[in-house]
Amino acid sequence: MFERELEELEAKDLLRGIVSRYSPQCSVITIDRKKYLNFSSNDYLGLASNQETVRAVKNSLEKFAFGSGASRLVAGGSILHKKLEAHIAGFKGTEAALIFNSGYSANTGIIPSIATEPDVIFSDELNHASIIDGCRLSRAKTRIYRHRDMAHLQTLMKKSGARRKIVATDSVFSMDGDLAPLPDICEICKEHEAMLYLDDAHGTGVLGRGRGALAHFGLKPEDWIIQMGTFSKALGAYGAFVSASGDVIKWISNTARSFMFSTALPSCVIAAAESGLRFVERNPSVVEKLWSNREKLFEGLKGIGHYDVFSATPILTIRTDSVRGALRLSEYLYSKGIYVPAIRPPAVSAPRLRITVTAAHTIKQIDTLVSILKKAGTGRVS
Repeated sequence: MFERELEELEAKDLLRGIVSRYSPQCSVITIDRKKYLNFSSNDYLGLASNQETVRAVKNSLEKFAFGSGASRLVAGGSILHKKLEAHIAGFKGTEAALIFNSGYSANTGIIPSIATEPDVIFSDELNHASIIDGCRLSRAKTRIYRHRDMAHLQTLMKKSGARRKIVATDSVFSMDGDLAPLPDICEICKEHEAMLYLDDAHGTGVLGRGRGALAHFGLKPEDWIIQMGTFSKALGAYGAFVSASGDVIKWISNTARSFMFSTALPSCVIAAAESGLRFVERNPSVVEKLWSNREKLFEGLKGIGHYDVFSATPILTIRTDSVRGALRLSEYLYSKGIYVPAIRPPAVSAPRLRITVTAAHTIKQIDTLVSILKKAGTGRVS
């Protein structure tokens, strides 16, 4: 039925396949019975295979079994859900929090909940696809401002007379690793009495000693700030959350369709998220190790002629001149036992390799990646 469309994708080097692991998610993974150094995962702190989490999941299964059987509004959740929401609210410094089944379902549910047709959303042009889809579903007017361009955002907001203005942005832009200029955004929001919707998926557990982007910039959670985050990246589990004032959380729980009409996450998944969160609180050194490894890789790449001018996080990119060039470099690394997939349109406009370093990587593993990239003789990171 889609033969022609598939042929067109293949001709453009844009046809993708699904890769399956034979091992846990960690710094070394097994694909097709062969081991590879893994520099593609968002498991920033190496908690996806943490044994404390495994034990927490087992204990939860014994007490709550597996299936949830219903949505949260129909007793699908357990007491573990409620406790995790209180915990994440305290962790993020807000009055309340609410669990969602994924970051995508959070953004596509929350944004239409807080913005409707009379409102205007101001969205960074490089926001994640789930934010873009959330804006579309809201039916609010969406004004796109140039990436991290505060003068452009200010100009657009001055032209708007909407009853409610909402700035939506990622904290960490996951394809480049750069940060949103949150201090400036907050000042503009205050000036225009706007709300801030912050997707902190790649900031939670990574920035601000693990507490996220607001903490990183020394900003306080305010009633007009709504923070979304995930348990599925640095915290090594699955699911997402929104953290905000009590009234905002109550409103979202009554109006966000992806929350209201989804079966609750199993309690064992919640136990995993709780375990990851507690681990980060008890072990600040794991976040320090992540940043130490990030600096090691950054300096190593710079030393062989790669300098990522965008990244301020453990996400480091190597740009290529073409999709084919990105595929060739990825395939070369794969042949040498390193897994770093090529990132291609429509995920990005310019093809690249997206390298993520984690706290679980060893110095030897990082040196191996740098050494093989040096032998590859690729061009400059930009």
